[in-house]
Amino acid sequence: MTDVAGDCVQWTFPADPCAVHTARTQVRGQLHSWRLTPLVDITILLVSELMTNALRYAGGPIGIRLVYPAVIPGALLVEVSDARPDLPCAHAAGVDDEGGRGLQLLACSALRWGTERIDTGKMVWFELSLPG
Repeated sequence: MTDVAGDCVQWTFPADPCAVHTARTQVRGQLHSWRLTPLVDITILLVSELMTNALRYAGGPIGIRLVYPAVIPGALLVEVSDARPDLPCAHAAGVDDEGGRGLQLLACSALRWGTERIDTGKMVWFELSLPG
């Protein structure tokens, strides 16, 4: 389901691993329509990381919201929400660890990022600088 109002778009996905592919497709299409093609790869990577964490730890529906750059000058805002209220903690992953790098990747790639509790669980958000 897509809800478009002005300069934002949002979707809700089931807690199903196949939903990650669908989310990537939706986000890619929206960024292309907003002519933000240079942000597609990093946005898709970060959304995939956050959705995978939500699937692994929270279950329930997963929300994604993109806020068009006109609302936040100079940046694209991306929010990923899930039903678990526990905020994620960044920790240093060991050399041989298979996980634990998602928030590190987010911190290195985003202009700004954060987490907050919401009525339905939690939200992890990040901003990416606009190209050009």
